[in-house]
Amino acid sequence: MKKVEAIVKPFKLEEVKEALAGIGIQGMTITEVKGFGRQKGHKELYRGAEYVVEFLPKMKVEVIVPDDMVDRTIKAIVDAASTGRIGDGKIFVYPVDDAIRIRTGESGDIAIG
Repeated sequence: MKKVEAIVKPFKLEEVKEALAGIGIQGMTITEVKGFGRQKGHKELYRGAEYVVEFLPKMKVEVIVPDDMVDRTIKAIVDAASTGRIGDGKIFVYPVDDAIRIRTGESGDIAIG
């Protein structure tokens, strides 16, 4: 099992969610986050004063998938989240040792489905 974590632009969240549902992903965790990458934020003007917005709003999408679904999951996220512009986000993949469904005690791949 792997944890696929994607940081995407907020207005792309619905498209990412639909793309993941389209490949059979049944559950996900969404978190509102703030951060920056290479773009280091941007400048804005408020009442004549310029200020730097360092931490931009983003959405973090987390899914746990069987090993054989990792590539399809990544492709679905990239296709849905890409605008071709700076700040589209990042995807991280982590190993997951186990998953346990609390209600039934089931573990492994069956617990994530």
